[in-house]
Amino acid sequence: MKPALALTLVILSALLLGAHFLRSAQYVWVAASLLTPALLLTRRAWAVRVVQAALLAAAGVWGMTAADTVAQRLEAGEPWIRLVVILGAVALVAVAGAGLLQVRGVRQRLAPGGDAGSAGGSDLEQKRR
Repeated sequence: MKPALALTLVILSALLLGAHFLRSAQYVWVAASLLTPALLLTRRAWAVRVVQAALLAAAGVWGMTAADTVAQRLEAGEPWIRLVVILGAVALVAVAGAGLLQVRGVRQRLAPGGDAGSAGGSDLEQKRR
């Protein structure tokens, strides 16, 4: 259940971020956003870490977007609370995806043989044990 939920959040975050970049015609970032979850197909510990970093960066993008858009709405005298709730929820999905990738069972399922971030040392050291 947890690996499926983690993958769902990762893919949803990638789609949302890709759509965000598509709106401003930033096609390289669209491609990067949409291809990031595919790294998990390598089933390597480093790929899990790269995807986690990308998800946290995505949450930062959503935070900056929210701050910029709220400033524009305040200046125009338009409502902004719903915008903060929606973009906050989108950022939370990205952070939750990154957090679920940190769960040991999920990491072991997505990167067998290399428990990303374990205290046990490198992949090579773990194979020697």
